[in-house]
Amino acid sequence: MMPEFQDMAPLMFGGMVVFLLVGFPVAFSLVACGLFFAVIGIAMGFFQPAFLQSLPLRVFHGIVANELLLAIPFFTLMGAILERSGLAEDLLEGLGQAFGKLPGGLGYSVILVGALLGAITGTVAASVLAMGMISLPAMLRTGYSPRFATGSIAAAGVITQVIPPSLVLIVLAQVLQKSVGDMYLGAIGPSLLQTAIFLLYVGALAILNPASVPPLPEHARTLRGWKLAFRILRGVVPSLALIFLVLGTMFLGLATPTEAGAMGTVGAMVLSAMHGRLSLALLWQGTQTTMRITAMVGFILVGATVYSLVFAGVEGTHWVEGLLKSLPGGRTGFLIFVNVFIFLLSFFLDFFEIAFIILPLLAPTAQQLGIDMVWFGLMVCVNMQTSFMHPPFGFALFYVRSIAPPEVRTRDIYLGAIPWLCLQLLLVAIVIAWPESVTYWLPRGTGVDPATVTIDVAPPPAQPDVPFRFD
Repeated sequence: MMPEFQDMAPLMFGGMVVFLLVGFPVAFSLVACGLFFAVIGIAMGFFQPAFLQSLPLRVFHGIVANELLLAIPFFTLMGAILERSGLAEDLLEGLGQAFGKLPGGLGYSVILVGALLGAITGTVAASVLAMGMISLPAMLRTGYSPRFATGSIAAAGVITQVIPPSLVLIVLAQVLQKSVGDMYLGAIGPSLLQTAIFLLYVGALAILNPASVPPLPEHARTLRGWKLAFRILRGVVPSLALIFLVLGTMFLGLATPTEAGAMGTVGAMVLSAMHGRLSLALLWQGTQTTMRITAMVGFILVGATVYSLVFAGVEGTHWVEGLLKSLPGGRTGFLIFVNVFIFLLSFFLDFFEIAFIILPLLAPTAQQLGIDMVWFGLMVCVNMQTSFMHPPFGFALFYVRSIAPPEVRTRDIYLGAIPWLCLQLLLVAIVIAWPESVTYWLPRGTGVDPATVTIDVAPPPAQPDVPFRFD
């Protein structure tokens, strides 16, 4: 039985799912699936070859020559350098000593340092590894529950996904065709809420079960007075300076995201040199990490471009819109479906794959339903961060496992992640129920539709008749 034209889009979507389940690399799966169905469509008269003529322009102009995407290697390199710069040690030791006398004090310091590192590095791996290598041994020696210790470190590192200058927000801005500045401004509310929710959870645990989060013993609190203040300032002041260099210049309109990323990379090198860590070996390791991540993003973008072009050519976007619009509940039903769907996909796909493959299929329907795309992108971003905490495939849990001592069981790491995962889902619910948590921070403009503006110019006053004379 030969497929009909209306069958091409479902078959193409199913083919992509099969490629992904088989485990073939995502970028090459997208290209192979797109070109395979393009050939079949041309042979059967379902796909116009003229669609492929725009492919070189989309790849070279939309991806290779896209200045916005240049921010990804800059921010990645900045995070890779800061991971080994010694800044995390100063922050964790200073804040750990400051909060150490309180039950849960080390938990407070981990959450706060995770938020600060998130506003500097923009990468989850750098935050989790930097904090885990320093805080996890101290927390275990103090008598913290292994589940709480590993879960708090993983969750604090994942805050990076929401806090600017997150790489996820840059990718979402590219996919949703919104400015990076608007995505960063909209992320201020969710990032503050996420940090506050985590701190409140630590505080509640310190009250209800203080034995699982004991204070630092007296002999371990070695810094006091001016020495403690100097240690805190040594970590906090450079962090705030770097945050202003990156985010402040963007929010004030002094730099584009790419320029801010370049300045942040230089600032990270300066901080690393101040701590005596800057070396050719550090730069080489940082550039290797940057090349791997940038190449991965680039190949996935090319694959997604090929796939989306062919999918649009077989009217796949209309097929998806029809399915989504037929959901019961209208806009509310659509939002519930999107969040449940992305949450389940996060068990198997990382955020790059969801952003480049799934989000372009959902965005047109969201626009037609009148949903603010910055708010929609932040809602998806908050949901996608759960992919790092999902047992058993969460990358943050793998990072913690790689630095945890053998006596910490993998089962404890997975069980310790569940409460923090529930707190992340609580944030998703808050962002959905309270859109102002995102939109409040966005520029409001004048509130006047330019299409409704009319300019009325009064005619010049009539001049009295002057007789002509021909003398």
